[in-house]
Amino acid sequence: MGREDQVEEREVLESIFPEEITACTRSDISETEFRICVALDLPGEEEDQDEAPKFILQVRYPEDYPDLAPHLDILALPNPPAHPYFSVADDRDQLLAGLDETIQENLGMAMIFTLVSALKEAAEQLVQDRKDVDAKVREEVLLAAEREENKKFHGTQVTPETFHTWRASFMQEMEEKERREEEERLAELKRAKVKEPVKLTGRQLWERGLIGKVDDEEGEEGMPTEGMEKLQVEAS
Repeated sequence: MGREDQVEEREVLESIFPEEITACTRSDISETEFRICVALDLPGEEEDQDEAPKFILQVRYPEDYPDLAPHLDILALPNPPAHPYFSVADDRDQLLAGLDETIQENLGMAMIFTLVSALKEAAEQLVQDRKDVDAKVREEVLLAAEREENKKFHGTQVTPETFHTWRASFMQEMEEKERREEEERLAELKRAKVKEPVKLTGRQLWERGLIGKVDDEEGEEGMPTEGMEKLQVEAS
């Protein structure tokens, strides 16, 4: 393919990419060197194309193109809007290397349109892969948080070891609770100036006027002697 064929391909490209080539044209671009603006079409960003990633593919024909590969470079537009998943500075080398196979498959044929299509597809796939990874990470974070939340309802699996540990802790907790309650009870009695209640004998109850008058003589257990004799007679 000679010089005339290169001119013909350039004319075809201008009919396919009229705005893309015109927007990137500058005074020193010639018939053998030109630029094509590439805008990525990303799912979910159709309504905000101004923020979609864009870059420039710079093409220069060698004298023996297309029997020889074209000279290609990827350039950033002036002051491009930042995109979280694409950067010309970071992705340039990877995208250019990805065109090598397509170039080799198309040697001897006009290939710029094919290269632009392959480059656009590769860049879009690169962005989508990064979105998928980011979404996967967010999903894992949410699942991890959900698992932690579920632990509150499922508790710890019971094994002999965990049961014995729990039982020892529970018994110690109950002993501590009983000790605190006893200390609080004694403290309350002390504040009320009430002595620890004791069990009184029958005589002590009588002497304090808490029961009716009985004979002075009582048995060893505090029961009146007269009562004891009456019980013995009835028993006979």
